[in-house]
Amino acid sequence: MKLERHSKIVELIGKYEIETQEELAGWLEAEGFKVTQATVSRDIRELKLSKVQAESGKQRYVVMQGQTSYSDKYIRILQDGYVSMDMAQNILVIKTVAGMAMAVAAALDAMHFHEIVGCIAGDDTIMCAVRSIDDTILVMEKIKKLIGSGKEG
Repeated sequence: MKLERHSKIVELIGKYEIETQEELAGWLEAEGFKVTQATVSRDIRELKLSKVQAESGKQRYVVMQGQTSYSDKYIRILQDGYVSMDMAQNILVIKTVAGMAMAVAAALDAMHFHEIVGCIAGDDTIMCAVRSIDDTILVMEKIKKLIGSGKEG
């Protein structure tokens, strides 16, 4: 039950701007999990969630575990290798510079995006299996933000 709850928490904070423990508890209740404030507090600590400022100006919970370890190295690989991306339902297809697909796919795998189930890479194309169509759109937005942090476009 705890593993399922933790998985649901990560999914919920990925989809919604959840600002407080009470708000998170409400979302969990709506998903069928019976939780107390103490349980939610413990889950937040165990998942190493942090609060960051969202684009809306509100604070929101995010998974920060591993963030610093991949920030520079893997984002640079994405920026150097990325050419374009498109989606077909829950499949994300990423085009890369020739010979860079495996490196970019490895970088994506190392970032542990909850939404990505796995990646297959060729020479210049990556196919990512994503959990849902909505998650595919979310991953595309995350990648755009990551590659946009170092160059235009």
